[in-house]
Amino acid sequence: SLIKSSGIKASGKIDINRALIRGRYMQSTARMERNGIPIDTDLLFEVTEKWDSIKQALISETDTKGIYVEGSFSEQRFERHLALQGIAWPRLPSGRLELTDSVFRKRAQMHARSIAPYYELRSSLSRLRLSSLSVGPDGRNRCMLSPFRSDTGRNQPSTSRFIFGPSTWIRGLIRAPEDSFVAYIDWSQQELGIAAALSGDRGLMEAYKSGDPYLRFAQMAGAVSAKATKQSHPQERAAYKVCMLAVQYGMGGKSLAIQLGSTRHDANRLLRAHKDTFPGYWRWNSRILNQGFGSGVLETTFGWRRKVLPDAKPASVGNFPVQGNGAEMLRLAIIEMHNAGIRVCAPIHDAVLIEGPIDQAEEIVSKAQQCMREASRIILNGFELESDVNLVAHPQRYMDEERGVHFWNNVMTLIKRGDCIY
Repeated sequence: SLIKSSGIKASGKIDINRALIRGRYMQSTARMERNGIPIDTDLLFEVTEKWDSIKQALISETDTKGIYVEGSFSEQRFERHLALQGIAWPRLPSGRLELTDSVFRKRAQMHARSIAPYYELRSSLSRLRLSSLSVGPDGRNRCMLSPFRSDTGRNQPSTSRFIFGPSTWIRGLIRAPEDSFVAYIDWSQQELGIAAALSGDRGLMEAYKSGDPYLRFAQMAGAVSAKATKQSHPQERAAYKVCMLAVQYGMGGKSLAIQLGSTRHDANRLLRAHKDTFPGYWRWNSRILNQGFGSGVLETTFGWRRKVLPDAKPASVGNFPVQGNGAEMLRLAIIEMHNAGIRVCAPIHDAVLIEGPIDQAEEIVSKAQQCMREASRIILNGFELESDVNLVAHPQRYMDEERGVHFWNNVMTLIKRGDCIY
């Protein structure tokens, strides 16, 4: 096939085989933009019309700690809330809290009860413009997917026009047509799996294949016994999870301590455990940094290139092979899905949203997962990544299983209760 014959590179000339693959992906992108994502337009209209009053009601329902003052987020009151909860938070050089979306989102993942509700509320009130969602007369969300726009070659669709761009709760508007299903299929721990395969670190590959790399890391480091489970040692697993994810993004001891809400000593101890447990990964990461800053360029398995300037952030450079090869993997998987006749609605970072007749759901999802396994084998020289499926059939609606459900339920309750008027 075209994909399997793509290993030849013409030095100094057009890399024709890989260029053809990118051209094929543009064809797939056009198909996805034509397909679009099925939206419950009646509910979208209702929420849009009532949004101003919904916002006021949401503040009353969600802000149990009195963080908002006359409809506006109070940094001073939020800082006091953090102190009472004992939650560490990054600060700017000026001493003020760093309240960027990325920082807030990470803290929300770590503190589901005390921070997550405020993240969803603040994100929705400040950024969500329902009228900006691009929905056609056929009830399909479409926008330009902007393939290859990022340095890593990933898609970068508009965060306001694309249904997966705004707050996660709004994804509840996704609903398959009658007698159909939608399925969100994402690679299981894709970035960790890519790093394990590319680095050749056998321990990291073993941790990935275990199904729970965070608990396996704790076991390999001697922090818990081999018989430990997610239920028996939740705190230890959580700490080693934070460490494992922090390493992927190039965090040092100081940043990790903030993420953990612990001391610098504890953070350094975890980092040392990671270095001792996965030495092959750290040698590989060091080689990537030396190559990037030494030659001024890095490239993926299929030749997507990034120039590395002297002032580039080491964390970004070190993470490029993971992000870049993740993008390559997604492109190959989507091309193969279209070759297999699968209706792909959209790409979402390390995942796809597909659609089909409900009576063929099992067969179609199985084919899609096989395409994803095959793409991982091609990019990672035989190392295979598994995937997870969230399948929703009509009349149910898609919902992120971990985030946004509570906020969505609040909005729906307000509408049903009649608290929001036109």
